Amino acid sequence: MSSLLANLAQDVRRISPLGIEGRVLEVVGLSIIVEHFPVAVGSRCTVRARATQHEVRCEVVGFRDDRTLLMTLDEMDGVSRGDVVRLTSRRQTIGVGDEMLGRVINGLGEAIDGRGPIRCTLRRHIEARALGALSRQRIDQPIGTGIRAIDACMTCGRGQRVGIFSGAGVGKSVLLGMMARYTSAAVNVICLAGERGREVRDFLERDLGPDGLRKSVVVVSTNDEPPLMKIKAGLVAHALAEHFRDEGRDVLLVLDSVTRLAMAQRQVGLSAGEPPTTKGYPPSVFSLLPRLLERAGRGAQGSITGFYTILVEGDDMSDPVADAVRSILDGHLVLSRRLANQGHYPAIDVTQSISRLMTDLVEPKHLEASRSLVRLLAAYNEVEDLVNIGAYSPGSNPEVDLAVASRQDVLGFLRQDIQEAVRYDEARSGLDALTRKLEQSRKTILARRTAQAAVAAKA
Repeated sequence: MSSLLANLAQDVRRISPLGIEGRVLEVVGLSIIVEHFPVAVGSRCTVRARATQHEVRCEVVGFRDDRTLLMTLDEMDGVSRGDVVRLTSRRQTIGVGDEMLGRVINGLGEAIDGRGPIRCTLRRHIEARALGALSRQRIDQPIGTGIRAIDACMTCGRGQRVGIFSGAGVGKSVLLGMMARYTSAAVNVICLAGERGREVRDFLERDLGPDGLRKSVVVVSTNDEPPLMKIKAGLVAHALAEHFRDEGRDVLLVLDSVTRLAMAQRQVGLSAGEPPTTKGYPPSVFSLLPRLLERAGRGAQGSITGFYTILVEGDDMSDPVADAVRSILDGHLVLSRRLANQGHYPAIDVTQSISRLMTDLVEPKHLEASRSLVRLLAAYNEVEDLVNIGAYSPGSNPEVDLAVASRQDVLGFLRQDIQEAVRYDEARSGLDALTRKLEQSRKTILARRTAQAAVAAKA
């Protein structure tokens, strides 16, 4: 009863006591310019379109002189000069709670899965401050992602934030679905911001599956929706994750993709009159990114472990959004098109990926084993062209000899079938077994070199 009363009190506080109205003056691009409408940025309002007799939901995004700028959350069709604009609420809230689990919602928190409305007893503002720097607990416990290559070589912690950098078509959605199904986190919050409409059902039914959906909330905003809806989807996903974290649960938060969200904010910022900077991104984009990404982390009880995908155009890692995100997050995974073209999945380039917190999460033996594996992969990359053309001559470098001889064992360890679930302890024991095998191979190679040197000395 107390939670219900608190929820009602929150709804009462956000209702405007005055019927504030304005009128549409003009429409410029994605913006609706309204006169005589003194409300704050972020306020929700509706435009009564006389031409269609529909209400178009909007949000205040800025001001120009004495006029107010709105952007729509719906299609703008039918809006005309003189239409009445009415303030509906000061801030957006959404329902939160276990009622959300297993459901698919849009950027406004509304169900879109055809299973009827979601009735939650609690509500939460979608915009919130990140945890204070001294309110965060240290990240010192690993979290199992279900992906052997990640858990063994780039171990992530509960509350860590990791970027997944990839081009299009290298298995990103499949990787995210595997993580959502096999993770040791209690709850998944998955945000598909700017996703292709065709791929939403594919992700839900093929990649996520019924088992993954059962413990997940999926927030969807497709690429044909207004840009403001894509931004709202990211905010809603973080608000849901914060609710479950505050209840003491470990949450896996996936946002696909930060790049499309940044592009949506670019459209909003340019329409509001912001000056473009690098690659046309206005300053508000680089203000939004840390404000959003810092909301993940480990609190006093629960945690939000965030995986954020970043699309790199032409696999160019120097994209301004990629640079900004990399500087905020606690590690990054790079998906390689070259590995994907070779049928190596998940196509994680271990030599280009890193978890900045791994040294705090694993014991020295595990850390050294993972670094040794990375060194072998790097050594093979240096001579790969020579091996492919048959010009490599064994015996010049024992480390390279080991890298060439153990190539299939290493790749076999890093590959993982879509239906294969790997627990964290299994990934750890698998790395130990591979390390022992590599050590035995190294001893064999060194013994062979010693014997060859002895024969050469006698000759």
